[in-house]
Amino acid sequence: MSLPIVRYNDPLLRKKGAPVKTFDAALATLAREMIDTMHEAAGIGLAAQQIGRALQFCVVDLREAEADFSWKLDGASPPLELFMPMAVANPVITPVRGTKELPYEEGCLSFPQIRGDVTRPDAITVNFMDEKGVPHTLECNGLFARCLQHESDHLNGVLFIDRMDKKVRATIDDAVKALAKETRETAKEKKSP
Repeated sequence: MSLPIVRYNDPLLRKKGAPVKTFDAALATLAREMIDTMHEAAGIGLAAQQIGRALQFCVVDLREAEADFSWKLDGASPPLELFMPMAVANPVITPVRGTKELPYEEGCLSFPQIRGDVTRPDAITVNFMDEKGVPHTLECNGLFARCLQHESDHLNGVLFIDRMDKKVRATIDDAVKALAKETRETAKEKKSP
């Protein structure tokens, strides 16, 4: 089942998520629904805030992406097909010491058709739990690291436009303002009887 995706300027996108404490059938269902929603929208990541839930929970699937990245999950390098799509609860991200910060064009399912360069650390370590509550440690770089940082930002109420250089942000400002206006108007229409 696909869920509606929250668009910018919805206040929920600015809400820090509560830690996931209960790993039950409801969370597994939420993970499946979020994965379906992400796939239907042709995305590679989706945070709980983007479907209207303020939780420290996101899903990621990079199987269709060009694999210009490497990873170690719990000390091994299994094929992506064995652990993707993946559910990530309560992630704690640490940039790898000495890693370069690189610019790369990002998009976001809450900002349709809006893209811009964001500079982020290229290699990270992530400690998280899956939807069953099993703890994991993931080391990754490239697009994998970028995707997890983008989604983790969502879980803390931070948006990719907040991370953009002022010059980059200026190039998309009109589109962002138009989207914010559209979101406000849609919210008003929903409230009207």
